[in-house]
Amino acid sequence: MLFNSYSFILLFLPIAAAGFFLIGRSGRHTWAIAWLVFASLLFYGLWNPIFLSVIFASILFNYGWGMLVDRGSKSLLAFGIAANLGLLGYFKYAGFFIENLAAMTGIALAPPTVILPLAVSFYTFQQIAYLVDVYHGKIRDHNFLNYCLFVTFFPRLMQGPIVYHNEIMPQFTQKDIFRFNPRMVAAGLTIFFFGLFKKVVIADGLGVYATPVFEAARHMYTLSFLEAWEGALAYTLQIYFDFSGYSDMAIGLAYCFGIRIPLNFNSPYKSLNVIDFWRRWHMSLSRFLRDYLYIPLGGNRKGEARRFTNLMITMLLGGLWHGAAWTFVLWGGLHGVFLVINHGWVKIKRRLGLQATAGWFGRLIAGTLTFLSVTVAWVFFRADSASSARRVLGSMAGLNGFALPEKYLEKFGPLTAQLKLWGVDFQAMHYFEGSNEVIYIALALMIVWLAPNVQQMMDLCAPYLNILGKEKKLPSPPAWLTWRPSLRWAIVLILCMLASVLSLSRASEFLYFQF
Repeated sequence: MLFNSYSFILLFLPIAAAGFFLIGRSGRHTWAIAWLVFASLLFYGLWNPIFLSVIFASILFNYGWGMLVDRGSKSLLAFGIAANLGLLGYFKYAGFFIENLAAMTGIALAPPTVILPLAVSFYTFQQIAYLVDVYHGKIRDHNFLNYCLFVTFFPRLMQGPIVYHNEIMPQFTQKDIFRFNPRMVAAGLTIFFFGLFKKVVIADGLGVYATPVFEAARHMYTLSFLEAWEGALAYTLQIYFDFSGYSDMAIGLAYCFGIRIPLNFNSPYKSLNVIDFWRRWHMSLSRFLRDYLYIPLGGNRKGEARRFTNLMITMLLGGLWHGAAWTFVLWGGLHGVFLVINHGWVKIKRRLGLQATAGWFGRLIAGTLTFLSVTVAWVFFRADSASSARRVLGSMAGLNGFALPEKYLEKFGPLTAQLKLWGVDFQAMHYFEGSNEVIYIALALMIVWLAPNVQQMMDLCAPYLNILGKEKKLPSPPAWLTWRPSLRWAIVLILCMLASVLSLSRASEFLYFQF
């Protein structure tokens, strides 16, 4: 079952919400939580009932092991983490490891047939964080039902955000959440449908331009300069609207139940450097990797060389977390290199007494370089192989020349001869037609760069947990772009709902489902 499906919107969500609030209204809060656990497991099991056995086994192990770890044994903690990583490794990386071992040794090894359970990366990381927090004495609540809800809460189960136990479970002890709150439900549904619009209208629309280009690269078709850039930019925007749309939907759904979950996106393509990009993109994952990998490795406490090494290790493993393929490792490694360069540049500027990027022109250059760096890295993320990525990047770099669509040959008139002298060719293009793609990508870029994000627009109700840091908050948008219960915003919501619902017939899975 998908968030972007009729069955979820018209059947599952109303029944799940009605049951929770009706039971909660009677004062049986434990039963209300039990209902929400049941609904969450049903939501998950409808994908494949076999997945239920995996997630339930993971829950039973980590809950029981958490009580053992609570006694303060570091060796027990290490075993618990290893067991979780072993589970993740088997389901996600066994085939990858065996294939590469066979390639290196020349021994014919048949990779096992393993079905990857949905969301296994997310709920495994979440439970690792739980064990570590138990060991450090941050968690004393060992209620099994609460733990089940912590792991399975359906708004964030499939693609995060990755939440910590102490962030979400205290909220379920508050009596107010069991009472139906029309204002919170209205705000939550507004966020949900804004996110749905981003997914099914914008992201899926961009996928029409991105997918054929990368499929062409996979089949070794020679792409033109414009085709390659169209595919790269379309995918850069597609994954943004797809994942940020899902994150908005998750926040909105949780808020309908009176629960705030962490902010996961903060306009990452507005970043002026790669360091800031990773503070804004998939924020809950970045936080997890910082808290439970980078800092335990030593962080920046043991000199610059060790710091940069820790950064590279963190980003390489972060890339591998996204998928069992060398393209993800290359993507993570490339971002690791970007971060090392960025941190090195910051240090050089400090030594030289140079000020941070100032003025509109400096910010424009910094933002453009950051966006282009991120776009180049996304090519590895999307491509099916390193060779496919190289073909796309080669075309983007102009190694196959620069050409315009053949249909423009007559439109340029006398300029045609001059353009040919400059090396511009005119040829038939299979994946670039011109105006439609340019307009669609340009409009998407305008939304990304110029518009406030959804959570900024919901500033008055603060529907998310702020993980930006102490005394930091999202910039407030202009008053006319700030949501409030009104006829104007009701009309906006209805239009957004209609556009989204009418697009559900061609809706696709979320891109991060494969991770």
